[in-house]
Amino acid sequence: MPPRHTKIVATLGPASSSLEVLGRMIDAGLDVARLNFSHGSPDEHRARARLVRELALGRERPVGLLGDLQGPKIRIGKFAHGKITLERGQPFVLDVHCPVGDETRVGLDYPDLPRDVRPGDVLLLDDGKIRLQVDYVAGDRIHTTVLVGGVLSDHKGINRQGGGLSAPALTAKDMEDIRLAAELDVDFLAVSFPKNAADIYMARQLMRAAGGHALIIAKIERIEAVQNLEEILEASDGIMVARGDLAVEVGDAAVPALQKKMLRLAREHKRLTITATQMMESMIESPVPTRAEVSDVANAVLDGTDAVMLSAETASGRYPVETVEAMHRVCLEAERSQESSLDRELLDRVFTRIDEAIAMSAIWTGWHLRVKAIAAMTQTGATALWMSRINCGVPIFALTPDEHTRNHMTLYRQVTPILVSQVHQDRDEMLWEAEKILLERGIVAYDDLIALTIGEPIGVPGGTNTLKIVRVGQTLRAAAPPV
Repeated sequence: MPPRHTKIVATLGPASSSLEVLGRMIDAGLDVARLNFSHGSPDEHRARARLVRELALGRERPVGLLGDLQGPKIRIGKFAHGKITLERGQPFVLDVHCPVGDETRVGLDYPDLPRDVRPGDVLLLDDGKIRLQVDYVAGDRIHTTVLVGGVLSDHKGINRQGGGLSAPALTAKDMEDIRLAAELDVDFLAVSFPKNAADIYMARQLMRAAGGHALIIAKIERIEAVQNLEEILEASDGIMVARGDLAVEVGDAAVPALQKKMLRLAREHKRLTITATQMMESMIESPVPTRAEVSDVANAVLDGTDAVMLSAETASGRYPVETVEAMHRVCLEAERSQESSLDRELLDRVFTRIDEAIAMSAIWTGWHLRVKAIAAMTQTGATALWMSRINCGVPIFALTPDEHTRNHMTLYRQVTPILVSQVHQDRDEMLWEAEKILLERGIVAYDDLIALTIGEPIGVPGGTNTLKIVRVGQTLRAAAPPV
C-alpha cells in the first residue's frame, strides 16, 4: 500500500462488524475505528472493540479506537404510525407530555426546551429539513407554525437556529458511556456538543477517574463552541469539525470557511483534527463517490486535516470496504498535489521547548536534505506530534515502547507509529536498533539518508534533545564482525 499521510476514521455498525468485512477495511487503509455510543448496546461495542484489537494484532498494524459520546442531542418523540407529513403554514405543537405524536403534535425528550425558546425563534428538525417558527409557549407546550414542511419521523433531532440551547454537554448516559470507554481502553474520546473548556475538563476528569487513557477530542457543532474555540483547543487534545449539526446552527454557507479556520487554528495550537459528516454519503448506496464528495475530501486533505471520517457510509452502508478504498485513493492523490510551505511555516517561529526545537530541526533538515524518512524515538509521542503539525512531505516513523502512545499516534498526520521493546539504555544502540527496524520493514534501503531523533536520558518523557543524520547501513556495516 503506498504511504498515506492523512488518516481514515470509519464508524463501525451492522455493515462493518463481521470478521471478514472489518479485516478488509483494515487492509484497505482504516486507521481508527469509531464506536458511536448513540447507537448499539454496550455488549455490541465490547464485541466490536475486541474484534478491532484482534484483527490489528494479527496484521501487526495499529488501529486506534475512538469512542464517540451521544451528547445532549434534543429529539422529538415518536409518532403513532412512525412518521407524519407537515405542510407549510399548518400549526404544530411540541409537547413535553405527549406520549405518542400525530399530525398536530409530538413529544420531546428534553423538558427544558419550552424555557429555552421565545416567540419568533426558528426550530430546525431533522438536520434542518423541517423548519418551525415559534408562535408562543404555554407551559410545557411550544406552539409553532410550519415554515418548511416535509416528512417527519420518530426521534429526529431539534436545533434552534443560531444556537443557544442550555442542555449540558455531558448527560447521565454520557457518563455511563465514559466508563464503558475506559473499560474498552479506547484511544480517543469524542465529546459531543461542548460549549466551553469546562465541558472538556469534566470529560477528561471522568475518563481519568474511570482509569482510561484516551485523548479528548472536542466536537465543534455548537455556535458557542465556535465562539469559544481558542479555550476549547487549549483544553482538548484535538477537535472534530462536525459539519452536520454545526451547519444547522450557523447555516450551511458558513461551514466551509469555518472548517478552514478551525483546521488552521488547531495546527497552530498543536492539536489533532478530524473532518467529519457526509464526506462520501452517496456511497451508502453507491459503489463510487460523487465528484463533489471527492473534492470535499481532497480539500480537507489540502487544508491539513489529520483525519477524514466516515459515518453511515461504513456503519450501515452497502459498500463499507469500497468506501475506505475510495477515500484512501482520494487522500493519496490530494497529498501528491500538495505543495510544501515549510519555509513560510517556520519563518519567525519561536521555540520554547527543547523537544520542539529538535522536532522542527529534523523536519527542516530532512526536507532540505531530501531524507528518505524521519525516525523519532519517543516515549509520549510529543516529538512526533510537533513534527506532524508541519507539512514537509517526508514520512515520519515514530518508534515507542508504550502501547498507549503507539495507539494515540494512529491519528497523527504523516506519522506511522511502531511499537518497539526498549531493551537498550545506550543512545547509539537505540539509534542502531531504529535503523535496523526501518531496514527490516523495507521502509529504507542501504545508503538512504535518514534523520533520527532521541532523548537522553533514555525513556524520560519530553526529553528529546538529539538529532542525528545518518546514511543507512554505515553504522550496521561498521558494527558487523569481520569475515
